[in-house]
Amino acid sequence: MLKDKRKEKPYDFATVQVPSVLPRIVPIPSDSITSKTFILLEQIIEKNIQKLFLNYEVKEAHPYRIMRNADLSIDEEEAADLLSEIENKLKKRKWGEVIRLEIEEPFDKHLLKILTKELGIKQSSDIFSINGPIDLTFLMKLSGLEGFDHLRYQPYTPKPHPNLSLEKNLFDQIASKDFLLHHPYQSFDPVVEFVHSAACDPNVLAIKMTLYRVSSNSPIISSLATAAENGKQVSVLVELKARFDEENNINWAKKLEQAGCHVIYGLIGLKTHCKITLVVRKEEDGIRRYVHLGTGNYNDSTAKLYTDLGILTAKPSYGEDATAVFNMLSGYSEPLSWHKLTLAPIWLRNKFLELIHRETQNAKDGKPAKIIAKMNSLCDATIIAALYEASAAGVQIELIIRGICCLKVGIEGISENITVRSIIGTFLEHARIYYFYNDGYEEVYMSSADWMPRNLDRRVEILFPVEAEEAKAEVIHILTTQLQDTVKSHILTPEGTYEKVDKRGKTLLNAQDYFCQEATKSIKEAEDSHTSPYLFTPKFPIP
Repeated sequence: MLKDKRKEKPYDFATVQVPSVLPRIVPIPSDSITSKTFILLEQIIEKNIQKLFLNYEVKEAHPYRIMRNADLSIDEEEAADLLSEIENKLKKRKWGEVIRLEIEEPFDKHLLKILTKELGIKQSSDIFSINGPIDLTFLMKLSGLEGFDHLRYQPYTPKPHPNLSLEKNLFDQIASKDFLLHHPYQSFDPVVEFVHSAACDPNVLAIKMTLYRVSSNSPIISSLATAAENGKQVSVLVELKARFDEENNINWAKKLEQAGCHVIYGLIGLKTHCKITLVVRKEEDGIRRYVHLGTGNYNDSTAKLYTDLGILTAKPSYGEDATAVFNMLSGYSEPLSWHKLTLAPIWLRNKFLELIHRETQNAKDGKPAKIIAKMNSLCDATIIAALYEASAAGVQIELIIRGICCLKVGIEGISENITVRSIIGTFLEHARIYYFYNDGYEEVYMSSADWMPRNLDRRVEILFPVEAEEAKAEVIHILTTQLQDTVKSHILTPEGTYEKVDKRGKTLLNAQDYFCQEATKSIKEAEDSHTSPYLFTPKFPIP
């Protein structure tokens, strides 16, 4: 807020943008050997603001930050060219409606009033006064500076899969058995190599793949381009509506088209969020289809930070369903029936409800019944109602939900048999796993979908069963280990708050650290077939 020294005029208001091209953390010279001092760039600007307005008297200066509505409003049915339409909308995103104002305390109320009016903020609930620096993401950069190793977790390097060799023919290995991949504890390299091998293998006829979020320098994109240049049929569905990755995906889509790939932009009104790759290969005994299905993105960068699961399989039933998926995405009709896969938005909701209701009926019939579900968020009202009904019937339900959970625990006669825990650790928990006891005939599924309306009703998602006994045992092992986490788990209370696990009398277990140790040890013991791949066998409270 400024006052002109030359004229008696009302106060003026000016905004100075903090330049993003300069480092936000600025070191201050110090004689201290044991400590370092830093100042933030906005503080330097604030202290020297008078030098920018020489003919004015600066009355007040306060750092503030605004957030805008980044949703893209696109009429897909009317858009002649979806790619061009999204490109045009992206240019307007920086002028979206202001939905949040953060201002650093202490601040002048008159100045806040001006800001509120100028930015068109209508609700006081959209204004947040911050006692301290705004936007604490600078702490990540601070911890990355030299001399601050004590502020960082010890780096972990993903380990090779103990039973899947990248030095041997990948297709021969997958043809012999299914492989479960657990990232980031195990390397993402098998997935990258799967696509690369397909691109270079003269026997591969076609590669089909969905891409939602990929890295800025993606080796998978390069392999797909190489495959097309090698004369293979390459079909790639690039989801242009992946929020905040729209521009990146547009660039990749153009590159793939230039290389000769058939690029699909998705279905009208739906986001394609499923993670699936199909490789069609000509072999001595005929055509064989190889499939990768996963819970996370084909992003080699985030695969080192997000916990996800995937399977590599050559089972014909999975290959037939994968072909049907890409036929649907390409605009062909849906199959008469599915062998293994269940898709949203048409069939997935009913599939989940059927699985939950089966456990409910088993409990009513006096049989043991149990559900374990791990996901990012739970907020679908129909699913929650089904879980309440199951709990009331006696089904033991254990939920591992990292983020939003709209279900309430501890309601007498309704949710007494439900527990919810959130695990927040070094890595971002991102996998979706669904376990159903099924009267002793255990069923395990993995998916790209959470129990949310957007996943079940407005996205193309895939639920796939884990049927190979070894792989199924590994997934159950992952669930049981996380259920015993006493270090990084937070338990949902009936009051709706989360509390740390009471460690008294319990063995300290950090599930993420345990999986790191397990992956490291499994490599050393891969040649010893008599050694259990697990450091210990967690107790699994199946009724």
